[in-house]
Amino acid sequence: MIFSFWFSLFIIFYAYLGYPLTLWVLSYFFYKGRKIYVEEKSTYQPKVSLLISAYNEEGVIENKINNSLKLDYPKELLEIVVISDGSNDKTNEIVDRFKNSGVLLRNYEGRIGKTACLNKAVPLANGDIIVFSDANSLYDQNSIKNLVKHFSDDGIGFVTGYTKYSKAAGSDVVKPIGIYSTIEKITKKLESRIGSCVGADGAIFAIRKNIYQPLKDCDINDFVIPLNIVNRGYRGIIEENAFCVEGTAKDSSGEFNRQARITNRTIRALFNNLTMLNPLKFGIFSLKLIFHKLFKYLVPLFLMLLLITNLFLINEEIFYAVFFVIQVALYLFSFVEFKGNYFKILSKLTAFARTFLTVNAAISLGWIQYFKGETYTTWNTVR
Repeated sequence: MIFSFWFSLFIIFYAYLGYPLTLWVLSYFFYKGRKIYVEEKSTYQPKVSLLISAYNEEGVIENKINNSLKLDYPKELLEIVVISDGSNDKTNEIVDRFKNSGVLLRNYEGRIGKTACLNKAVPLANGDIIVFSDANSLYDQNSIKNLVKHFSDDGIGFVTGYTKYSKAAGSDVVKPIGIYSTIEKITKKLESRIGSCVGADGAIFAIRKNIYQPLKDCDINDFVIPLNIVNRGYRGIIEENAFCVEGTAKDSSGEFNRQARITNRTIRALFNNLTMLNPLKFGIFSLKLIFHKLFKYLVPLFLMLLLITNLFLINEEIFYAVFFVIQVALYLFSFVEFKGNYFKILSKLTAFARTFLTVNAAISLGWIQYFKGETYTTWNTVR
């Protein structure tokens, strides 16, 4: 019981904080001074295709196109393509209004799914570099040039940016989700100092077109594409000055559904690429994959184990009794909302606890869906 308690606590801690700390130590002592990024004044400007995935995005697609047309990158080198997955609202009509501005529409009938659409659209793109984006992701104007400058290094296969979250009307999840996003950004930055980062941000990442490999329709593209690229011997890094802004869902249910879907698809991708978990073949990247992805998706199991073993250890020492009270309080307070100036700190703590538990409950659902054989090829976005 004691071993199970402490091992569970270790896994939970290591998945979120211990792993980034380990990366920091490794990068500081063993990789200090290594050249990771190209010079800021790089003049490398390849032809770029910006692929914007969309399904029934009439509410946001016009803003996205206007945002894309204002990007600070030579117009003659930037191709903007909206990939519509059989949209049946006004999305295609709105995109057509911009054809005189050079915006292309590729509409694929039948609702075949985002990944299937990308398989069809990437070979038709004219750019040497492909940038993947979503319809609700508004780019910083310098994002494209900051992403693509790294491809002057022949060893770079993909470059990811990151997402900032703005508060939607009535949203109660933006700050906690922002904390998770910050942890993910820091982790990818540290991973980039030691070879490749694990995965990419699906709303903003770039690859070399000539190394794109067709995916299965159920594949999660921002995880499987980077895996394929690393498998071919290229590196992937994060660019801190490339970011986009998205609004959050109004409540935690939107984040719950999103995380369950991501978990299901990521677990499937891990099991489909088990060889990449072999450190003898892929070295430190395999360890990153285990600690960054697998450990995090095992946290719900160890949360349950921690609570159960703690219950049996209450009478052993005062520490276990106090820790059990803390655990129970964490679960109970996650359902309580504190309002008013006197409860600001409690409000922030409970919001974070609620998001942490919501995400891990969603991860649990993702595992259940995976073992039931459920797959995602299409889904409705929450706007």
